[in-house]
Amino acid sequence: MTTRLVLHPLTPAEAECVVQGRPGPDALWAPDYPNDGDRAGAKHFLEHCANTGKPQPFGAYEIRLRENGHAIGGAGFHGVPDDRGQVTIGYGLIPAMRGKGYASEALRALLEIARAAGVASVRGDADLDNTASQHVMAAAGMRFVGEDDLLRHYRIDWTAGSAAEPGGGATATDGAAASQPSPQVSARRPS
Repeated sequence: MTTRLVLHPLTPAEAECVVQGRPGPDALWAPDYPNDGDRAGAKHFLEHCANTGKPQPFGAYEIRLRENGHAIGGAGFHGVPDDRGQVTIGYGLIPAMRGKGYASEALRALLEIARAAGVASVRGDADLDNTASQHVMAAAGMRFVGEDDLLRHYRIDWTAGSAAEPGGGATATDGAAASQPSPQVSARRPS
């Protein structure tokens, strides 16, 4: 939970509703939610659940407004940490909620979930022309580590023991220390 948002961990049943674009009986969805990115993320989450079980805390989250509970987007992990303790993240908001700082707030909360779970490194990427998403990752403390023909790559690493140190221990990598870019696209614009 943040000042203005709740990151609600999706259940498989809720993810199925998102994929179908039909709210469940208790769901509160803002207009235009879910979008294509939300449906793709929920579908990936369901595939991961079917293959390996429920991956929480490294699953999918619905971004909800704290004031009224309306879902306005999604955020989550592309899977559990790899053998080096690295995960890849993704996030998105419906158009009406962009430009209000919600994406940076949600991403900071997602990074805290990763750090508290002992993750060593979080990666994200955005289309070259998606400067808004690039600003979101930078505002959340991720550092630019490189680009290829399609994407700009960002990353944040934590030193050993940083999960136990409130507000401390976070360090960003530089380009020379960057891992291989993630093959999964995190913050791409919907087509």
